[in-house]
Amino acid sequence: MIFPIFAPFITESLGASAAALGLIEGLAESAASLFRVVSGWWSDKLGRRKPFAVAGYSLSTAAKPALAAVTSWPQALAVRFTDRVGKGVRTAPRDVIISESAKQSVRGKAFGLHRTLDTLGAVLGPVLAFLLLPIFGYRGVFLIAALPAVVAVIVLIIFVREIRGTKRIRVSFISGVKSIEPEFRIYLAISTIFALGNFSWAFLVLRANNLGIATGLTPLKAAGVVALLYAFSNLIYAIASTPSGIISDRVGRRPVLSLGYGVFGITCVGFALASTTWHAIILFATYGLFRGITDGVQKAYISDLVVPKLRGTAMGTFDSVVGIAAFPASFIAGIIWSAVSPHAAFAYGAVLSFTAALFMMTALRKSNS
Repeated sequence: MIFPIFAPFITESLGASAAALGLIEGLAESAASLFRVVSGWWSDKLGRRKPFAVAGYSLSTAAKPALAAVTSWPQALAVRFTDRVGKGVRTAPRDVIISESAKQSVRGKAFGLHRTLDTLGAVLGPVLAFLLLPIFGYRGVFLIAALPAVVAVIVLIIFVREIRGTKRIRVSFISGVKSIEPEFRIYLAISTIFALGNFSWAFLVLRANNLGIATGLTPLKAAGVVALLYAFSNLIYAIASTPSGIISDRVGRRPVLSLGYGVFGITCVGFALASTTWHAIILFATYGLFRGITDGVQKAYISDLVVPKLRGTAMGTFDSVVGIAAFPASFIAGIIWSAVSPHAAFAYGAVLSFTAALFMMTALRKSNS
């Protein structure tokens, strides 16, 4: 409910610039990413995953209503940072729970199913935001969004069970990272190249506004339209996630990931060349397709490459490095957007995406990948 209306809230209600929006998105994601590798390694060290998942979801839940009280973009940055810290704490341990609950032959399907179900919430949430914005405004929606989050934490505490029996690691964090397989480090380098061009979704929203997606509408109605676009994109994401995971189980992870990177590159080229609102709508669909193809499969690939006792460390390292790259990705895109043009910003994303896709198919030769 919050994410699709965050960008217009920052730029319209709080009066922040595109560069400030890029700073908020990039810094919050990157700084919070540091917690991902720590929580992943710590969960390996303790041989426990669920406590970290509960703590992370609880912190993000507590941050949501605070957004209703902000009056400046630095305050919004602080709240956004807190929410992303919660995500950082929970992500790697949660992914290991999924990994340990599925055999390798269906691991892509398991992660794809998780992304499908997770993303269905990202479809219904924006629709609710569209319906509730005219009644309650931005701040009212932020308060309402805390309610389902509380329910989710309660369900997590009561019903989720982790697979016990994973051996604890007895090495330091640095030694644990160094112990991870070389193929993982190569994949991490390729993913970082891609992440440096994978700037925030907020820039897609700004480009759609440039193309007249909400021309003539009041700020609240325009934000509602953005929420619907986000829901549409996530619907494609949800539909694509499980089939992509199943395909990766059958043909390997690398071809599917390379395809996903390429689809994002095509999306960037499309936004650079787009001239009508219909172009923008189609490109929001391709963006959802890119996420559906890659998000679950990349976690399944890491699970294939890394031994069980180090999966938390590997998942956290991956999320941290890629997340840290989100800061320069969004900040550089914001600077290019403001100093040169939106077309140049999307060209920047396209070049890095196609480069990563090429490396994905040529630099990794791991069997069953």
